[in-house]
Amino acid sequence: MTETGTSQVELARVSGVRQPSISQFLSGRASMSDDMLSRLLACMGRRLEVVRRPVDVPLDRSHRRSWLLHRELAAQLSVGAIRAWGPIVEKNLADLEARVQGQPHGRNLARWRQLVSDEDVAGVRRAMTGLDVESIEMREVSPLRGLLSHQDRDRVVGVAS
Repeated sequence: MTETGTSQVELARVSGVRQPSISQFLSGRASMSDDMLSRLLACMGRRLEVVRRPVDVPLDRSHRRSWLLHRELAAQLSVGAIRAWGPIVEKNLADLEARVQGQPHGRNLARWRQLVSDEDVAGVRRAMTGLDVESIEMREVSPLRGLLSHQDRDRVVGVAS
């Protein structure tokens, strides 16, 4: 905005975005979608360029361990595996549903149930290995405990320590 000499008020008037929204974004108190940001930049003669590059995701010890265990299990994932795991997963889901309260856990248990019921390999794999907030929260109520052999679990947990 400084480079183009555009004020928040002027940008709001030209773009149709409310000035308080622009102010909150600039102060870091609110985020903005790529579409909205593109719209604002276009009003200043600029465009948004998204650069994709790998970044390390900082996970605490517990979340890293969970991710490593689920990643190990993901190597065995297939429709056949989902079917074979069915009784254990169903028991684990029932146990979790009986003791877990609140959101996002309740919603995530329903999502696990749907993924397994649909035999959605891609969706289950995303929940098992994803590093986005939703996947991390899904693993917090994972019904996949007890599926790795003790040997594999000990090996993976040793790596996580």
